[in-house]
Amino acid sequence: MSSREKHLVELVDETGKAHGETTVAAAHQPPGQLHRAFSVLLVDPDGQVLLQRRAAIKTRFPLRWANSCCGHPQPGESLAEAANRRLSEELGAGPVELTEVGIYVYYAEDPATGRVEFEYDHVLRGEFLPSAPLLPDPEEVAELRWADPTALEADLQRDPRSYAPWLGGVVNRLLRPSGSGSGATGPAMTPPGSSADDTAERSGGR
Repeated sequence: MSSREKHLVELVDETGKAHGETTVAAAHQPPGQLHRAFSVLLVDPDGQVLLQRRAAIKTRFPLRWANSCCGHPQPGESLAEAANRRLSEELGAGPVELTEVGIYVYYAEDPATGRVEFEYDHVLRGEFLPSAPLLPDPEEVAELRWADPTALEADLQRDPRSYAPWLGGVVNRLLRPSGSGSGATGPAMTPPGSSADDTAERSGGR
């Protein structure tokens, strides 16, 4: 078990209210426990989004294309602090100012590994320049690419098995932050020390 599988996550109810904690590993064992998570989409000045292909050793949905960065805040940790920690660990990216654009609650089973995602997912947008340095960790990230989010939505419909099952909902929140989703647009979040609608899914079911 990797060290991150032993980290604690915050268990929440369907409204996002915390009611306990457990380890990452336990939260993702069938049938899954609803817990707080975040999904970051880095966006360039032209509106392109940075995607990562998850490394082959990932315990959940390996080698699928996903958003720029994902993770779980530890109990008591702010979303901005947690997301920027993971941006640094996964991509080698510096601190980014983040804006919450919605909430996406989803359920997904990985038939390859038997693990489960059952997450109250805070979707975070960060502005990023393609020329900014990145140093992806090969144990986290197999590939990176930039994509037009509207074209990405269409490709998600054509070839869903190439993508992580949460990516469609995350991109939807990015493109429609004030739409009918369960989360409202939130304020910009600056990481410490820097200046700057519910859907149940099963893998392949979209």
